[in-house]
Amino acid sequence: MPRIFDNIEADLLTALRETLDGSKRADFCVGYFNLRGWSSLADLVEAYPGTETGCCRVLIGMHHAPEEVMRETQKAMRKEQELDKGTKLRLKKRIAQSFKEQIEFGLPTAAAEKTLRELAKQLRAHKVCIKLFLKHPLHAKLYLLHRTDHVAPIVAYRARAAPDQIQDDGTLLHQCVC
Repeated sequence: MPRIFDNIEADLLTALRETLDGSKRADFCVGYFNLRGWSSLADLVEAYPGTETGCCRVLIGMHHAPEEVMRETQKAMRKEQELDKGTKLRLKKRIAQSFKEQIEFGLPTAAAEKTLRELAKQLRAHKVCIKLFLKHPLHAKLYLLHRTDHVAPIVAYRARAAPDQIQDDGTLLHQCVC
């Protein structure tokens, strides 16, 4: 029986932390990434060894690149056209800048700086791997936790949507985390 997390009576973060504690790997697919959210999970990811089978992989789908650049990129990708190297480099720089702004969102605090330093350390140690999904905007919430438990080796927390609730750009129209 799935549990519904409404973050009023049932808190997703608490359940996610409980399941993440003792997991051997995690795969997250999220729309956005910010330091406030990461600070709630970073201590548990620190236990990972930093290997391909012992890390937290994060796929981010709703980055804030300039609209005209995104339209150009999406159009080329839908037509499966190859972008030239100069365009790719320019896009990567703009997307990296917009991702930096997404991470830095909010007032700078000592806690945010500490979390940013911890994230940088985890990235260098391969405990965390972050990738951007660029084909189209993807507002997803999926958390897969791989465990050594024989009864439940993979625990999933996800936003639930029927196919008719997904727009052409991949955005969920209705979300219910369970």
